[in-house]
Amino acid sequence: MEKLTLTPKRYLKLFYLCVICLAKGYQILKWGPLPSMRRADTMDLDIPTKSLFRTRDHSRSSDQKQFLSMDSPVLRERNISRTMKRQSLGVQKSLQILDEAVGTPGYALHASRTPASLRRSTYTPVRMSTDDTIQVSDLFGPSIISLLATPRPNNQSKMEEDTTTINLALEEDPTVTNCTELFTDFSETLTANGELHEVFHLVGEYESLCKENTEKLKKIMQATVPGQSKFVKLVNMVKLLQQEGNIWSLIASLYKDRLETDSRMCPDEDVDDELMMIDNMGKYQSEQDLMKAYYEKDATVRQSQLVIDWLEKTARDQLELYHKVEFFSDEMGAWENTLHALKQKKCGLLSMSDRPMVDELDPDAPIRQGKPLADLDQEDEHRLIKHMFAYVRSGQLEKAKELCVKVGQAWRAATLDGWRLYHDPNYESLGPNGCVQKPTGNPFRCLWKATCWKMSEEKRYCSYERALYAAFCGNLKQLLPICLTSDDYLWAYFRVMVDQLTEQHLQLTYVNKRKCFVDMPSDYWDKLLTVEKIFNDIKACSNQNVQQDLKSYFSTIEKYIILGDSDHLIEEMYDWCKEDMDQLAPHALRFMAHLVLFFRSIGVSNKEELSVSVLEAYVKYLIEDKHTHLVATYVALLPKEMQVEWYAKFLEGITDTDQRKSCLTLALKAGLDVPSITKLVVENIRSRDSADFSGDADAPLDVTTTKEDQLKIDAIDWLVFNPLQRAEALKQANALMRNFLASRKLTAARAVFDKIPPDSVDVIVQASQSQTHTVELQPEDDNAIKEYLCHQAYLDAHDSFCDWFEHYHNAKPTKPNIPKGASFTERVAFEHKERQYEMDLARWKHNLMMQTKVTCDRLYNVLLFVNGGWMVDQRQDGTRDDNRTHQMRLLRQLCLPGLCFLLHTVLHNTEQYKKCVQLANLVASDQHQLYKTFRKDELQQLLHKIRETSVALLDSGLDPLGYPLIE
Repeated sequence: MEKLTLTPKRYLKLFYLCVICLAKGYQILKWGPLPSMRRADTMDLDIPTKSLFRTRDHSRSSDQKQFLSMDSPVLRERNISRTMKRQSLGVQKSLQILDEAVGTPGYALHASRTPASLRRSTYTPVRMSTDDTIQVSDLFGPSIISLLATPRPNNQSKMEEDTTTINLALEEDPTVTNCTELFTDFSETLTANGELHEVFHLVGEYESLCKENTEKLKKIMQATVPGQSKFVKLVNMVKLLQQEGNIWSLIASLYKDRLETDSRMCPDEDVDDELMMIDNMGKYQSEQDLMKAYYEKDATVRQSQLVIDWLEKTARDQLELYHKVEFFSDEMGAWENTLHALKQKKCGLLSMSDRPMVDELDPDAPIRQGKPLADLDQEDEHRLIKHMFAYVRSGQLEKAKELCVKVGQAWRAATLDGWRLYHDPNYESLGPNGCVQKPTGNPFRCLWKATCWKMSEEKRYCSYERALYAAFCGNLKQLLPICLTSDDYLWAYFRVMVDQLTEQHLQLTYVNKRKCFVDMPSDYWDKLLTVEKIFNDIKACSNQNVQQDLKSYFSTIEKYIILGDSDHLIEEMYDWCKEDMDQLAPHALRFMAHLVLFFRSIGVSNKEELSVSVLEAYVKYLIEDKHTHLVATYVALLPKEMQVEWYAKFLEGITDTDQRKSCLTLALKAGLDVPSITKLVVENIRSRDSADFSGDADAPLDVTTTKEDQLKIDAIDWLVFNPLQRAEALKQANALMRNFLASRKLTAARAVFDKIPPDSVDVIVQASQSQTHTVELQPEDDNAIKEYLCHQAYLDAHDSFCDWFEHYHNAKPTKPNIPKGASFTERVAFEHKERQYEMDLARWKHNLMMQTKVTCDRLYNVLLFVNGGWMVDQRQDGTRDDNRTHQMRLLRQLCLPGLCFLLHTVLHNTEQYKKCVQLANLVASDQHQLYKTFRKDELQQLLHKIRETSVALLDSGLDPLGYPLIE
């Protein structure tokens, strides 16, 4: 390479270059050594000048760089925008023009170029954070996978358009962010997969529903402004549904295995094991065969591996949340910047840095020589290791190996493959045509694991590289420091436990057959883990993020599901529903309700009472949140004695007629006892704010109907829908009318009476005949019909008296008066009015006599009611209701004396004095025993009225009893 001497002319050229760069939009940020330049199409100048373009900060210490989180990745050449490339070409052209202008023709500035593999941009996108910006990682909490989060592409116009559309959708339909349709989806899925053999298909459907809604929310979240409260709500909902979906996945894998294990177990299992050992004596068994048999036999290790697989799957799902970005170009090799520096040094060019660096490039060189790589290679190395560990954490070992091969480190990919168990299939049979088959696995696996242990203990490796190999050799001490969440801890512990169980089993059964055996260090065996110890250790760890995770409901549920302790889990959920009901998210409550239903369906729980309480809490939420179409489904899952109570509570809040019919239809479809439910609904509403059954006969009539009264009246509709419940409707209406009559609310009592269809008696008789095939009614129904007729007679009598009273006092025509000194015209008009008055008076008297007759008949109908009297049961052979009997007796005392006074008023005012006097005989009759309903003061009042009638008779020339006087 031809060296350049910096003459004043060339310094002037560099000055002009700076001016053009500024004009083109480039920013001269800081000076840095040229070897750090990664901008595409830049030139290599072997001169001790400073770079005009942005370079990385080399002032950071190696320790600081080692623990840097994986921020925004370095953009490679393929990611450079077209505008930047055009600007780069423009700068090159400007350089050529300047070169010709300053009089250096023939000199090629591009004689020395950076190798093609090094043409990569070093520009790192800077994350702008403001007080209004909410980072997703802050809301979700830290995790190993979140280290790989990268900025999304900045498509501003499309983002603004999507944001506007989504925000409008959220404002118009708030159920989108609340995912309220999940409640309906879960109910429909539960109903469609209610059989025992479909239980795991049901769990899979639950998981799918959570995933579908999660994906929908993610799309909305991408177009939502992070600073808005809606964005926080979306993030929280996504997190909750992700956790729920993961738990359903765990349940499906673990409990399916547990149920299959229980079905395979037999009482002679030990005998079978002994027979199997005898059969296998002298037979070749590879490590792979032994472990396969071990996994099939031992449920603990098998289910622990299922937990590991599940934890890796959830980490893989989280890893897929982020946009994929290529961190390494296709044509690059391993440690390319270090190689480039060594080549320059070998050619005698000036060194890029005074810092010591490795001078060999074998994989062990940095550790052996104790010297670092080039800064950029070192950063790439850290990024590579973090990505490899993230792939291992998410169960994608093949991708980790592919990444190693892609970046030119195939040797590192080979180090990840030594864990495979050795198996030689030729011991059993040869391949096709008698060919020897290729063995699989690592025959020196124990040596490889011991080496991994030493690498994980090597302090000169970064923490992620130590943890990477610690995951393969069971070194928990080196694995935990980089775990950030409770799931990371759980994965590390379970992976180490399964590794210990595997090695322990191999040592007990295979140690003498191994060609090579290297025992693990004593630290490996110091603490043998169990599932219970794992959770105790995690609970006692000092990591604040882990402790925060352990406080969540889903973390506790996850723990007990892994432990297989459904009873303690149900106890915890019961405590949450009783103590933290207000803090529970609706979807968490829905999840717990379906979880206890799952436990009930597979028969693994003995806490049925507590499970019912969890279901009650969910039913209560559905009622309060107006999920009217779902209540029947879940009430039907409660015990029989609780179904009536809860659905009756639900129906109490339904007032619309069409909605009432719909709810009753859903109840019938769910198999609920609708007659008992509707009866209880009416009784509950009727008993609201009910005072003691008492009344005052002297109290004035209350013609007002309050809102509470109207609710009680409308409740009768629940019993009218079904003709088979007409008898019950009659009984409840009678009970409500008794209360209104006792409170002197005749208008409300009439409204209750009108709720009963006129054909109810016929409907009751027909229903009774169809059920009992006899003409005779049940005693209770017979007495209810009579009471209903008693109420009808009393209400008709009162209505008739009101009509009579209105006609007598307000409809009587007024007699015209002739003014004094009236003129002839006025006298003619008066005579006309007088004749009209006489006609109106005659008509009034006629109508009065007719109304009087009707009123008297209706009053007598009550006082002389047949079959034992008014409000007296006709049949005594039925079930005795002491409360009802007491109320009916009290009503006789409250109503009958008043009716006698009304009858006396009608007869006295219409001058039917003789019939007034005969009232005394009616009251004193032993047949009707009306005198028993009178108080002493009421009897005195009746006698006083009769005395007034007798005086009127004497004034009319008759004796006191209404008979003609005998001279």
